[in-house]
Amino acid sequence: MAELKINVEFSGGMELLFKNIRKHTLAIPAQSKVNPSGPATLQDLIFYLRDNLMTEKKDLFVDKDTVRPGILVLINNVDWELCDELEYQLEDKDEIVFISTLHGG
Repeated sequence: MAELKINVEFSGGMELLFKNIRKHTLAIPAQSKVNPSGPATLQDLIFYLRDNLMTEKKDLFVDKDTVRPGILVLINNVDWELCDELEYQLEDKDEIVFISTLHGG
């Protein structure tokens, strides 16, 4: 099965949910698990992160089928809202950044 190399970074406190590691290089299946007849999407990556890298408090990252409100997602330095959000088809060597915009005060 073909794989995609995806660079993932967490910031703004998100790294605390991922073993306190900010940057990860992942090899994920190029075929979608959500839609097996299609290519891997950002939603596949989110589920992969939740199921394979998170240690606890998964509800602080994922709400139903997407990231929680208050998490900014960048795809190759572009806001995911300009890139089809969950439907974005991942490409080899993509850089995906998750930034929490919610902070205590």
